[in-house]
Amino acid sequence: MSEERDSLFDFPCAFPLKIMGLADSALAQEVLAVVLRHAPDFDAATMCMRASSGGKYVSLTCTINATSRVQLDTLYRELSSHPLVKIVL
Repeated sequence: MSEERDSLFDFPCAFPLKIMGLADSALAQEVLAVVLRHAPDFDAATMCMRASSGGKYVSLTCTINATSRVQLDTLYRELSSHPLVKIVL
């Protein structure tokens, strides 16, 4: 089954992650630290940040060079469990 799941992607590939959380001054730095642990070649300058219309939430987009399904799963798990993060897509 693992091989079947991996076949959906052709690794390595550019993989966009969208992370949403409360507008907190620490959110971007915390997300960046997590992303760099799993994708050390990620260029922080390419992170896009957008505030919600009401300003309560922020979305961050990080496009990483994904090397495996395990890398993506581990990254999603760590980001999703972070207290400042509400949703990871």
